[in-house]
Amino acid sequence: MTETALLLIWPALAGYTQAAVAYAGDTVRPGRLVRYAIWGVRIGWLAQTVLLVAQAVSADGFPWGTWAGSLNLFVWMCVGVYLIWGCRAPFRLLGLVVMPLAVVLLALAWAAGGVGEPARTEFGNVFLAFHVGLILAAFAGFTLAAALAGLYLWQDRRLKQRTPGVLKLRSPSLETLDQLTVRAIAFALPALTVGAGIGLARLERDDASIDPIIGLTLLTWVVYASFLILRWEAGWRGRRTAYLALAGFALVAVVRVGLTPFIHFSP
Repeated sequence: MTETALLLIWPALAGYTQAAVAYAGDTVRPGRLVRYAIWGVRIGWLAQTVLLVAQAVSADGFPWGTWAGSLNLFVWMCVGVYLIWGCRAPFRLLGLVVMPLAVVLLALAWAAGGVGEPARTEFGNVFLAFHVGLILAAFAGFTLAAALAGLYLWQDRRLKQRTPGVLKLRSPSLETLDQLTVRAIAFALPALTVGAGIGLARLERDDASIDPIIGLTLLTWVVYASFLILRWEAGWRGRRTAYLALAGFALVAVVRVGLTPFIHFSP
């Protein structure tokens, strides 16, 4: 498995790195490097998909229950979600945020042992599949929402400052970015609700103590639930919701760093 992982992790990292560099270059010369970027994303994601399949086949149990393993799966989900929109011209600028992050996190997962032989986990396979999988899917959605919010603020600033060449870069309208940010959060919040609910149910059953990560996860839920309430009931939109989405993502980043996996249980 170790040799197979090495054969697959390099194409994944190389593809993601190529995409990150090409997207950066495309901001200087729009349209010239974007094909290289898209193919880098596709090749990297396919290589990582094969890696995950190989891990699943060789694992004795759930293969991504460790911190590093879950980080590997998280990167795959983030890039997969990005591919839904990233291949369409108006949304390619999201790659400026998503792909450098994917390179750094996948390299970190590799360095921490998350792409080699899967480690044994102490919880049931079904529990881990739903618990970790749903929370990872939620965090991938929140990451996409943060990228959309960041792109919104960047585009809004360029338009207000009347930056030269602002219209040369093809990007979604501010209204589209605002709506997609809401949709991403509306998709991710139910996944976080169910995933965290499963974890809390297991916590109560095992009579385990609550640690700070669980508290931060619940606070993250409150922030994003407030986002949707303020948007749908109070009419918030634009810069205010963009900043709130980024604030929520700051919590996601803290929780993601501290999860091993996402909700801990005492023996």
